[in-house]
Amino acid sequence: METSTAHLTTETRAERTRLAGLFADLAPEQWDAPSLCDGWRVREVIAHMTMPFRTKPLGLVTGLVRARFSFNRYADRDARSAARAMSEADLLGLLRRNIEHPWRPPGGGQAGALSHDVIHGLDVTEPLGLPSPPAERVALVLGSAADKQLKFFGVDLAGRRLVATDADASVGDGPAVVALPAKEILLVITGRRALDEARTTPR
Repeated sequence: METSTAHLTTETRAERTRLAGLFADLAPEQWDAPSLCDGWRVREVIAHMTMPFRTKPLGLVTGLVRARFSFNRYADRDARSAARAMSEADLLGLLRRNIEHPWRPPGGGQAGALSHDVIHGLDVTEPLGLPSPPAERVALVLGSAADKQLKFFGVDLAGRRLVATDADASVGDGPAVVALPAKEILLVITGRRALDEARTTPR
């Protein structure tokens, strides 16, 4: 069943509120801890999460031109630049002021906005041992963009079907069923965690 835009919007705002609260309690050393994004500390991830709120269309186009139209290169440069230029208080303030921001990634809709916050939130909370988003919220992300994520991150499930143990969600259509929490499935299909590692991660 298709999830309504209104429900996705409510969940996006709830996740931003949850993350802003968690990030407000980070110790100085946690801001500089490695994240699940290769080469980024926690502060670069949080800086990246603020990009939709501080980037104007002209700035985006200019940045993409300078990055030779590689969005990944542009996003990396932007995150590092913002992390250097903005204090922790500045980044937190920007997040808090934009809980209800209507940004949606091109072609991704409201589901894409929720995915952006949930996935990058996990990039921070997982290595720091902080609480995860509700399983049903993660399931919305799995249901809305799983195929896109597999293709984008180059993950091959090799005939497996990943079935959530804590939500109504599954990814893949292979004959071999692997039961995992929804969060672990999302980490696997976004290339954050290998399937074998996800199977042995303490629940």
